[in-house]
Amino acid sequence: MKLFIIANLSILLFWFGASTLTLLSLFLYVFLFVLNHCLVPGGSAWSDYRCSLNLRGPVGWPVLGSIPDHMSALAHRKLASMAASLNAKRLMVYSLGTSTRVIISSHPETAKQILGGSSFSDRPIKQSARALMFERAIGFAPSGAYWLHLRRLAAVHMFSPKRIAGLEGLRQHVANKMAVRVGEEMKERKTVGVKGILQEASLNNIIGSVFGLGLEKELTLTLHEMVNEGYDLISRFNLEDYFPLRFLDVYGVKRDCHKLAAKVEIVVGQIVKERKRAGDFSGGNDFLSALLALPAEDQLNDSDLVAVLWEMIFRGTDTVAILLEWIMARIALHQDIQAKAQQEIDTCVGNQRHVRDSDLPKLPYLQAIVKEVLRMHPPGPLLSWARLAVHDVHIDKVFVPAGTTAMVNMWAITHDPTVWKDPWEFKPERFIEEDVSIMGSDLRLAPFGSGRRVCPGKVLGLATVHLWLARLLQQFKWLPAVSVDLSECLSLSMEMKKPLTCRVISRDSITSQCSVQGDYD
Repeated sequence: MKLFIIANLSILLFWFGASTLTLLSLFLYVFLFVLNHCLVPGGSAWSDYRCSLNLRGPVGWPVLGSIPDHMSALAHRKLASMAASLNAKRLMVYSLGTSTRVIISSHPETAKQILGGSSFSDRPIKQSARALMFERAIGFAPSGAYWLHLRRLAAVHMFSPKRIAGLEGLRQHVANKMAVRVGEEMKERKTVGVKGILQEASLNNIIGSVFGLGLEKELTLTLHEMVNEGYDLISRFNLEDYFPLRFLDVYGVKRDCHKLAAKVEIVVGQIVKERKRAGDFSGGNDFLSALLALPAEDQLNDSDLVAVLWEMIFRGTDTVAILLEWIMARIALHQDIQAKAQQEIDTCVGNQRHVRDSDLPKLPYLQAIVKEVLRMHPPGPLLSWARLAVHDVHIDKVFVPAGTTAMVNMWAITHDPTVWKDPWEFKPERFIEEDVSIMGSDLRLAPFGSGRRVCPGKVLGLATVHLWLARLLQQFKWLPAVSVDLSECLSLSMEMKKPLTCRVISRDSITSQCSVQGDYD
């Protein structure tokens, strides 16, 4: 293509000579070439596939492609609307910059083709994610022997049913502290800032799960600051991700990522060294103990171990908090649903003891509330991390070349009236009437992804959300302090644009039984 352009420009120069006419002719030629190159379905990155009759997608902006829509705080809604208007719900193509090809599915059938097979077994990785060591962790490691080894370690040692059950004491311990803080805020301020409480609880829970209890408070705060800085860097727009400008660091993202990565290696690396020095890892329930207790042939080197632990903290800190804030917003907004869930808890558990993990299977309505919030407000509406085609493949008869980024708009699927009845109505009862799995087998609702790259921590995350929701409903009645605003803001996850503020009323004497000590060994 480049040789073709140069050859034609040479002919024009020869024909017209170096004159004003030459410049005008060159301008016109380039202008017409750009129009011909960009005005194709999907934009310029798909120009080599313009002969395909099945391509449907926006033309996008010259040079930028669909970056403005893709980077929007409401990208999931914009992309859903675009797909509907172009009759491209099953598969829409678009460009990010001039060379990054993207396909996106807003339909369960094509979503299953993308997520369920081996054709999209890799993930595209941003420069910031690579600099932050995620390429050596489960989420972004390329498919192959190393990634399979990490996936096996996660399934067998970190997220096994035994490990998750062993961490219930930690979840109860954190829930007790959370309940105490709710009571204190209500007493002191007459309102409860839900987001702050949930974020603190989620941070304490993931750090306890990864490292165990006993980390100094200052170290915990340092880890939280590093996670927040990492979120900012990953979500920041970076020209290098879309254009061949790796020799430049226009926004300083690469520099800041390398600084943060060095800090992570020091802080997390020191924790690992101290744990190794202490020895005897067999008795701990935390992830670090599990990984250090592995047989020699399964051990990770220190660099990879730090990357894996760092990813666990990074991905697990805010996910639970964001989902629970959406749930509590709906609970405060729909008092009838809250009362029904509390009645179920009262009937099953009573008010003489706290809800336990073993009670959760007997609380189907509470689980239905969680499913309905995941349907209406999925924290990862675009399933957070995209996939990458490892070879040429056809999706719904559309040719998709190797190297194409693939995404699923789960928000579009869960709000599609052809997939869900009354999709804009908050109705947990729909999941009592039909038992829909949310673990990845039913692509009508797969908030944790599906297939080979499904979220490895989904069971632990749900166990935490179910238990904490049950505890909060068992101990308090939740009322909105101000009008509940369900506006969304999409960064790495879809958060509430305006943090939730509530008033709470203690429901019974069990609230006074909360103790922040003694529940976790």
